Amino acid sequence: MSPAAFTLARECAATAIPSGQVVTLPSGLGVHVVQTLGGHVTVRTDDGLFRIAEAEASALAGYVPAARSDAVASSADGFSEQAVWDALKTCFDPEIPVNIVDLGLIYDLATAPASDGRHEVEVKMTLTAPGCGMGPVIAEDARQKIAALPGVSSARVHIVWDPQWTPQMISAEGRKVLGLE
Repeated sequence: MSPAAFTLARECAATAIPSGQVVTLPSGLGVHVVQTLGGHVTVRTDDGLFRIAEAEASALAGYVPAARSDAVASSADGFSEQAVWDALKTCFDPEIPVNIVDLGLIYDLATAPASDGRHEVEVKMTLTAPGCGMGPVIAEDARQKIAALPGVSSARVHIVWDPQWTPQMISAEGRKVLGLE
């Protein structure tokens, strides 16, 4: 399937891939949508790849986001560890069509009761390559999605490098999506 072509109806903020540098894409720029997972849009231009945040996707003239199926279930009191895992599964590297959980990037997830009766969540994650400028962007996406869950008072996502990530850490589901099995 070839990427869909669009034109930016207005200038918009975007993140250059893989540097992670925030740039402004000009109005009238032709782009090709290459990935739309996790609510964000990855586009290709003559100058490279860029991630357009969900809030900026309306800049793509004629673009209609696909219905999202990343609703997160929660327990009766509004919080569950499974809901955190489900939220993490809605986060994607903008170049890889597999969520960060199935890519094997999540090393640890810890929850603890907070003084306000809600929950504090800490996640340790890695990246597929050290020095990837998109790491802080992906980690912040994960943090925001966790923080938005019912019953969460704080969310922290730490990028760690030990152990070093390898392709063997990809789940069976991720391997299937990538055509590795």
